[in-house]
Amino acid sequence: MDLFIVITLALLAVMGIIVGVSNDAVNFLNSAFGSKVAKKNVILAVAGIGVMVGVMTSSGMMDVARSGVFYPAMFSYQEIMILFLGMMLSNIILLDIYNSLGLPTSTTVSLVFGLLGSAMALALYNIWSGTTTASLGEFINSGNALAIVSGILLSVVLAFFSGHLLMYISRIIFSFRYSKIFSRYGALWCGITVAGIIYFTVFKGLKSSGLIPAEITEYVNENTSISLLILWTGSSVLLWILQRFNVNILRVSILAGTFSLALAFAGNDLVNFIGVPYAGYDSYMIAQAAGEAPTSMAALSNPTQANFWIMCAAGLVMVVTLFTSKKAMRVIETERKLSSQSEEAPTNSEATVASRGIVRGARALNDAIQAITPKRVISWIDSRFEQLPAEERGDVNYDLIRATVNLTAAAILISIGTQLKLPLSTTYVVFMVSMGTSLADRAWGRESAVYRITGVTTVIMGWFVTAVGGFIIALAVTLALVYGGQVAIIGVTLLCVGLIIKSNVSGKKEEEKVEESAVAKIGDALKQSPEEALITYTEHVCASMEKVTMIYDRTIVAVFKENRKVLRDMVREAEDFYHSTRQQKYELLPLLRNLQDSDVNTGHYYVQVVDYISETSKALLHITRPCYKHVDNNHTGLSKEQVYDLKRINDRVEEIFGEINNMLRTRSFDSMERVLNMRDEMFDLIDEVMQNQLRRLRDTGGSSSANMLFFNILTETKTMVLHSRNIMKSLEHFVH
Repeated sequence: MDLFIVITLALLAVMGIIVGVSNDAVNFLNSAFGSKVAKKNVILAVAGIGVMVGVMTSSGMMDVARSGVFYPAMFSYQEIMILFLGMMLSNIILLDIYNSLGLPTSTTVSLVFGLLGSAMALALYNIWSGTTTASLGEFINSGNALAIVSGILLSVVLAFFSGHLLMYISRIIFSFRYSKIFSRYGALWCGITVAGIIYFTVFKGLKSSGLIPAEITEYVNENTSISLLILWTGSSVLLWILQRFNVNILRVSILAGTFSLALAFAGNDLVNFIGVPYAGYDSYMIAQAAGEAPTSMAALSNPTQANFWIMCAAGLVMVVTLFTSKKAMRVIETERKLSSQSEEAPTNSEATVASRGIVRGARALNDAIQAITPKRVISWIDSRFEQLPAEERGDVNYDLIRATVNLTAAAILISIGTQLKLPLSTTYVVFMVSMGTSLADRAWGRESAVYRITGVTTVIMGWFVTAVGGFIIALAVTLALVYGGQVAIIGVTLLCVGLIIKSNVSGKKEEEKVEESAVAKIGDALKQSPEEALITYTEHVCASMEKVTMIYDRTIVAVFKENRKVLRDMVREAEDFYHSTRQQKYELLPLLRNLQDSDVNTGHYYVQVVDYISETSKALLHITRPCYKHVDNNHTGLSKEQVYDLKRINDRVEEIFGEINNMLRTRSFDSMERVLNMRDEMFDLIDEVMQNQLRRLRDTGGSSSANMLFFNILTETKTMVLHSRNIMKSLEHFVH
């Protein structure tokens, strides 16, 4: 069974690396990709080298998994193996639950609190069974655990404010039109960046790796100020020389920052993926060397001597995943959009009371500061933050100045954490630095600030949820393994394997669903010709109308049959459809800005059609949700008369939508008059049905909830058909 556990831990380590790199490691690529500093393969190669160097120097962080949150001397060999297995298995369950719910998570937080939960479970088991007289505090390294947790939380705050402050100062100095002033002072500014990266990454992050001679490290530590001054001077001179040869030193700084952040990530986060399996392997080797199962695993408290070949293998898996993971590239695209300079950056976050209050408070504070600041100063500061026009900015998400600040601040913070042996959350550090710099760059305008704040608070709340969830699940899983023995070990392992397979299968299905947005397709088509844009847009509207038809028909039929499962699925599809149409409104604005003069006359029709589709989807959602709620609450079903009337309405809706879809497919609007007549006839039918229902109310009454649902379906159906006709009317102008 011991060998089975070791093999299981090894397999989980490989899978952890693949999943971790796909979700977390992309953070150090965002700035390079967002600013398009170099070709994709060049960026990945630089990051890959940084990862390989980082994994060779991360052995100090491995101690966190071995003795960071518990005292291994208090556990026997069998217990420590159960502890490590319970933590890894619970981590898979945790990630599967959070992915299913769409909640943010962190591998660092799940590691720390998973180990804490597993150690707590075994400690409680020993206390409850009477095998020890020790107290709970003697098992848990509470002081170190508190320091780790505090470090993670503090890093989130420091990352945001350090990113904001550095970006604000940098933008004041250089503005968005930085070419002229950067040619004079850019070497000095980039010199600070490179010197900081070298100091914290090389002399702090790599000081225990053996790569830096001890004499040099000792001198730097004793003469920090002089060392930093020498580094700054040397870096600035070298960059100034490169600048004289027309080398873009900002690109050099960003690639250097990408390398250092990849190194810092590998050095800090590798423990999240292989720290526990490696500790399990060491425990197994200790038991094999002793010839028996030790009653105390105090040997795990000794500093780790990482196996060179194991670390190399882990690094290679990380690099290969970096180059081959499609999921990683999609995550990069998502984070680039979130921190984009565009104020209309699309977001799925719904505004909350807290985010609205923060925005109002920030505006009030800003007004108070401006009231006491001389207008000349305000005017000068505003001029430094005057953004470039879209045509000058190009298709980058942000410029090279912000990319450099992002990398510098994040690399330094993570390197400090690695030096202090604190497993910081790389995801949160990079994310919060990015949010801080985008705020300083005034990307958080009044149009998007409330949504961005909601996103930030969601990340912070996700940290707490991950911590609590990771602790509880690890506690429960480890107790199950202890009390269930071999049967529980095999059973929970098979369960987790099933979850992994299910996650990979569903992940592939999700990949198949991911398509380029409709507005992006139209933008590409417009570059070819207005006719091509018309074809593309008509296809999009046709697909939307067919989706409306399908959801409406299945919802009405499911209400008749009181099919809760189908109604739940229709609500989910209607919600996804509504959110996608709402997203198109934000995506449409940049497209309209880039319209050629010949396309401006038809631009407002794009706006109309998008708006009408959005209103149609909203009416559809107002039908599906009440229908599902009615059946889910087990209310009385619709009467026979109501079912008969709704069938008549549904038939007319299908007939109208069928005619509309046919016109869209053929791009011929000769039947527009026929659709208008059909619409009027259906409206007359709805009025007739409403009158029939009012008479039934007077004569027999019936279920109040069923009656309200019936009237709601009629009203929203009328709204839906009305907007559908408006879509056709607006779309007709593209043809004529």
